[in-house]
Amino acid sequence: MSKEQKVSKVEKAKAASQHLRGTIRRVLDGDADGFEHDDVQVLKFHGVYQQDDRDRRLARRKSGKATHHTFMVRAKIPGGELTAEQYLALDDIASQYSGDGSLRLTSRQGVQFHGVVKGDLESTLRGMNAALVSTLAACGDVERNVMASPAPFTSPVHERIRRLAREIAADLCPRTRAYHDIWLDGEKLPRDLAPVRQTPQEEPFYGDRYLPRKLKTAIALPEDASVDLHSQDIGLLAVVASGELRGVNLLVGGGFGMTHRRADTFARLGTPLGFVAAEEAVSAVRAVATVFRDHGNRADRRHARLKYLIEDWGLDRFRAAVEKVYGRALEPWVETEPLQYRDHLGTHPQGDGALFHGVFVENGRITDRAGMRVSSSLKSALRLAVAELRPRVLLTASQNILLGNLSPEQVLRLDDILKEHRVVESRGLSSFRRYSMACPALPTCGLALADAERQLPQIVSALEAELADVVGGIPLTVRMTGCPNGCARPYSADLGFVGRGPGMYDIYVGGRLVGDRLADLYQERVDQGEILPALRPLLEAWIGDRRPDEALGDFYQRVFGRGEPRALLTGSKESPARERIVAVPA
Repeated sequence: MSKEQKVSKVEKAKAASQHLRGTIRRVLDGDADGFEHDDVQVLKFHGVYQQDDRDRRLARRKSGKATHHTFMVRAKIPGGELTAEQYLALDDIASQYSGDGSLRLTSRQGVQFHGVVKGDLESTLRGMNAALVSTLAACGDVERNVMASPAPFTSPVHERIRRLAREIAADLCPRTRAYHDIWLDGEKLPRDLAPVRQTPQEEPFYGDRYLPRKLKTAIALPEDASVDLHSQDIGLLAVVASGELRGVNLLVGGGFGMTHRRADTFARLGTPLGFVAAEEAVSAVRAVATVFRDHGNRADRRHARLKYLIEDWGLDRFRAAVEKVYGRALEPWVETEPLQYRDHLGTHPQGDGALFHGVFVENGRITDRAGMRVSSSLKSALRLAVAELRPRVLLTASQNILLGNLSPEQVLRLDDILKEHRVVESRGLSSFRRYSMACPALPTCGLALADAERQLPQIVSALEAELADVVGGIPLTVRMTGCPNGCARPYSADLGFVGRGPGMYDIYVGGRLVGDRLADLYQERVDQGEILPALRPLLEAWIGDRRPDEALGDFYQRVFGRGEPRALLTGSKESPARERIVAVPA
């Protein structure tokens, strides 16, 4: 059998799907509550994941009941920007169709709904598209949601990079009419959201097999690098001259997904590739995507991301292939100011006399749920604020929300609304909670090995109880995922917790806010009740010997690190860093 014939089951499902149609329409009209294997894979391209409640799975099996399927539906929102009307429409959809009524902000500036039943899928997607919010290519082996620095500053540069995010998303959006045929009965969206049949070939760029795996792209300014640029398959770092966007530096091959104890899988930071002029940025991204499309691994999905192609080839060979497609040599990397991380919480001027206000959303969950640590009425508060003030809405890579175009009087009214609903302001947050982030994990994610969103608030509370008075406002990124795929980007955090099994985590330490350094494995297989005791030697050393305003990750690298910070972290077993943590001499 030739190498070309050795492809994964997912590759075969894509090729046989008739450009993402599969048998989705037929199953939607049938009585079953879920889809079979090939359609499950094809649905992802439409922004839909088939799931079930894993808390109840075993009990259902023991009682002889079949799995009850529900669905996660994800919106693709380039740059994370919404109008007030769009946000309100998404809030309505959450109330009507989401299993728990919540909106879940993602770490890629998107929105997703959990617990949607099959009978409501069409209504959910139709409602979103009526608000001009598409789900096409929010998931699947295509260019995913293109991120951009979120703050609604009104400078030409900030507006230009948000526009660039939309342009890249439109250029690499699938052209198949399957999305409209299945969900919208052929109704058309605006050109920058909808695929349009432009040639007799339905997918002129993607063909019938699309990409080997997902492709993630983000654009950042040096002074606002909150999109974790180095974790992207393609990172674009803005180069500004005289107040104008001169061009972008290209980083390639970032990505955090790996497999426990598999040395041939790894998390990797993006590698500098070169510089292109601003007007050529879309073409350069397309050239990288083309090389990935034509040469990525289609046999083993564990090795199918762009980072593996670059590691296999080496950067020089990869650059040459990109330049051949691009049609000219890339220019040398342009040095910029050091990267800065800003979460934009609180009130800030946006540059045109108006203000914007950032609201913290714990782990991205916008809900009215009793027992939430920060607010049990956040969903109602945001709905009232958006309906009354009609702000510009932007979502951040830290799963928070920014409300822009506000007058001073509107900011005062917003403050009143948040207080009335007992939403904790940013100044009332500890640094542990302010910079915390978790993926949904259990009970809905089929890949999760442990809790994340449900577990992290308790760990943050324990850190607060023990250290808040000592640490003060020093930023501390605390991130948790339920599996090693790293959706909440734990491998570049000061403290990262990665699910290893039920109630059990691997602990990583040594990253930092701007995301340009990977952590070390600190200790593996730690029971959730033993996390704080396991960390205590490191935390005590940090408290006793840190420099003024020195973050935990910086302290660890200075005192206990191996020298050169990591740019690649494998899934192989290695000596845990905790063995190197010793008492700091007095």
